[in-house]
Amino acid sequence: MTPPSAAERDALIDELARSGRRIGAAADALTADGLREPSALPGWTRADVLTHLARAADAYRRLITLARTGAEPQHPQIGAEDADDADPVADFRGSLAAFLVDARRMPAPAWDATVTALAGWPHPAWFTLYRCRRELETHHTDLATGHTTADWPADYVAWALDDTLAALAARDFPLHAVHAVDLDRRWTLAATGPAVAAPAHLLLGWLSGRSPAAVLTTDRPGELPAPPTWPLPPVRSWT
Repeated sequence: MTPPSAAERDALIDELARSGRRIGAAADALTADGLREPSALPGWTRADVLTHLARAADAYRRLITLARTGAEPQHPQIGAEDADDADPVADFRGSLAAFLVDARRMPAPAWDATVTALAGWPHPAWFTLYRCRRELETHHTDLATGHTTADWPADYVAWALDDTLAALAARDFPLHAVHAVDLDRRWTLAATGPAVAAPAHLLLGWLSGRSPAAVLTTDRPGELPAPPTWPLPPVRSWT
């Protein structure tokens, strides 16, 4: 995966802001009781999803600050007691806005610095932008407010599907072939196993645990492997 150009970084940051506004608008339409209702994630309320997104934005902000300064940031951290009392919508908006402000101010060379995800895998600082977009789009669907995989932006779906299938192929996932019928694109993952076909957003939905296997067309019904926990660390060399 090649580093994005300055113009591509700016466009991606703009897209993160748009995605955040869509989530904010969906959350604003919920009552206090609606925020306490279950999300599409088992055991999570909608408020839990928003709080998770806020803390993810904080984590991405920490990574790009580390890339820029070489030192751990001194951003204020929200504590468990504060989190219980916080407005989850305002919490999300504030954390994402702070991340985007810092991202827009990043010196170009700092984007190439290597940082480490919480799970322990390294990546260039610019990859935080892609991680943030994946987080926003996926969890917007998890809010269960009507935003489905069909609403995911097409360029996001194409990137995330490519990234996911490359990671699965490197892990010998027992799926022979994948066909995104709307993109007319095909991937070969393994020498044997079932083949599947569907629109790209449904393929990504299945692989990310957001769509059932029943949405796919397959040559071996009943033999589809269960996708692993998603997202997977990328396997591509950083160039």
